[in-house]
Amino acid sequence: MSDTNAKLWEDAIKVFTDVACQAVLLFPNLSQATVELLNYSENATYLVKNPANDEIFILRVSRPSYHTKSEIESEIAWLKSIDEHSTIEVSLPIMGKNGDYVQTVTLKNRPQEYYCTLFTFLEGSAPDENKESELILHFENLGEVTAQLHEHSIKNHETFSRYNRLSWDYETILGEKPKWGRWQDGKGITPERYRLFEKVSDTIKNRLEKFGKDSTRYGLIHADLRLANLLIEGDRIKVIDFDDCGFGWYLYDLATALSFIEHKSYVPDLIQAWLKGYRKVRHLSKEEEQEIPTFIMMRRLQLISWIGSRENETALEMGEKYSEDTDLLAIKYLKEMKIG
Repeated sequence: MSDTNAKLWEDAIKVFTDVACQAVLLFPNLSQATVELLNYSENATYLVKNPANDEIFILRVSRPSYHTKSEIESEIAWLKSIDEHSTIEVSLPIMGKNGDYVQTVTLKNRPQEYYCTLFTFLEGSAPDENKESELILHFENLGEVTAQLHEHSIKNHETFSRYNRLSWDYETILGEKPKWGRWQDGKGITPERYRLFEKVSDTIKNRLEKFGKDSTRYGLIHADLRLANLLIEGDRIKVIDFDDCGFGWYLYDLATALSFIEHKSYVPDLIQAWLKGYRKVRHLSKEEEQEIPTFIMMRRLQLISWIGSRENETALEMGEKYSEDTDLLAIKYLKEMKIG
């Protein structure tokens, strides 16, 4: 990280931490609580410790303008529904002193509003991408959990369709109005790579138009089931960070689970394990299975967009090499789809 980027990062963290220190005071019995930064990505996430009784919580300080308060309230409504109507373990919101789950903080001399949400703390650790055999076992469990999420979404399709959440479709991922920026502005996009990825993007668009948005294929999804958002405790998988939940294709959840590791040699084994677990709960047709590479490539190009438009540690670590490593995936995808 350059000195300039490091300074920007430090300045941003200081602001988020000032907000976090104010936010904890808006929740019951946390007047003496301490806050410790856990992660800074789309938002800043803090570990909150209450010295009075040793309770631990997670505080999320949302980046200004990323989500509206109404969108966060819809996320919370879905979390509570999952907890009430399924066996999936999720981190639950905690109500503030004013009776609201989403607290608003403003800093002196700053016009931005920061939305802050406190969640219960879940035990567990993220899967290790370097432990292949363990990861394959986890993916079978993840497939089962994901299918349960999708069944819950389908059964409540009419209710959830009224939620105020963004859509993760072609237009918002790779189209004219991408939520995370344009892949064309990613790092390491040479003229040759541009042409290759453009052909991939066009192929994705055409195939998804044919695939369609039937309610059995498209609905409310987590949309960011990458390894960092999973907690393993024994043989159980817990799901955290619903911040990007929205309306998208159910198979996109599988693609997000492979975020940043799509080029690893063991990915086909992960997919087969995921499918095995998924089909324990929910039917998946051969036609749907055949479209999995499309969703993986769409996510891959989306992450190139994300890396190119962010200055956090993950984006800086991935850099141009992530784009470079996408070349072989892109060529393989076009070959599989019989695109010359």
